[in-house]
Amino acid sequence: MPVTTAAYATDTLPGGTVDAVVIGGGAAGLNGALMLARSRRSVVVIDSGTPRNAPAEGVHGLLGLDGTPPAELYERGREEVRRYGGVIVSGEVASAEPAAPSALPASSASSAEGDPSAGNAPSTEATPPAEGDPRFTVTLADGRTLTARRLLVATGLRDVLPDVPGLAEHWGHGVVHCPYCHGWEVRDEPIGVLAVGPASVHHALLFRQLTDDLVYFTRGTELDEDTRTRFAARDIRVVDTPVVEVVRADGGGIAGVRLADGQVVARSVLAVATLMRARTEGLEGLGLPIEDLPDGMGRRFAAGMAGATEVPGVWVAGNATDPTAQVGAAAAAGALAGAHINALLAIADTDAALAVAKSGATAV
Repeated sequence: MPVTTAAYATDTLPGGTVDAVVIGGGAAGLNGALMLARSRRSVVVIDSGTPRNAPAEGVHGLLGLDGTPPAELYERGREEVRRYGGVIVSGEVASAEPAAPSALPASSASSAEGDPSAGNAPSTEATPPAEGDPRFTVTLADGRTLTARRLLVATGLRDVLPDVPGLAEHWGHGVVHCPYCHGWEVRDEPIGVLAVGPASVHHALLFRQLTDDLVYFTRGTELDEDTRTRFAARDIRVVDTPVVEVVRADGGGIAGVRLADGQVVARSVLAVATLMRARTEGLEGLGLPIEDLPDGMGRRFAAGMAGATEVPGVWVAGNATDPTAQVGAAAAAGALAGAHINALLAIADTDAALAVAKSGATAV
């Protein structure tokens, strides 16, 4: 179901060791890269070009940018990262895994001093790495590799829809999942909620705020009498007959849903809580912990403060660890992770410089 964005000019993959590789070119990944690049860190973003919100017409709930098409937002983001010397590479990660510590590049600031066009390129001048300072090898699907001191995983997630014929083809338009992302645009429309589990009950209450015409299709899920009473109080109609397909309108869009008894319930919008699974492909070698979401709603990467993980040197940000985060929250998480990575790199740089100083003093 992922939608690929239009191709764009890709940068050349740098040689040597870079300060950070960001896996994922969405809001979280680009904002994390922006923070790092502005701190004069050599950073490479690996972008597969399949952002979660690619099917949407616009990004909403993002102050100052409400309604901006996702493709435009990410294009602007890529250019901002490049403005500060960051590198954007179009490609997919085949593997990422820890590598043995190697020579630590000197401060990337020195490599760009006096030459803004040089960006934050990795340096070949070497100083010893601080004890325990990690390294990672990232291999792309085309076989190219690069080495990084730190990784930011911002791969996002994959929405898995219920297996209802006709549902997937309308994803992002007539079929929506987030009342905050799409709610205003579907206000006052006849909306149907396709239940997938306990979370769908609250889903229905949120969409009821947006329309007076709401039908809740239980699809075999349990709905107790107390909840049915609460729905009735809000004029939410409940249909227990199984849904067998989504009916396409003659002019495109959705006409309604067909039930097992042949009846068609007219609806122009369907809301469904998807199964949300973090994109983990190619990252198995990192050994990142993964945890289940409540109510069986999917899986995510486990992360702590600022997106730090149990694997030293690896951070996670955005929907890969916070599935309900909208674009603004994902971008903020990326910024926080980027700042945290830079802060710890500064400590590692100082530790390495101190080791050199002590080594020189001993030699004398």
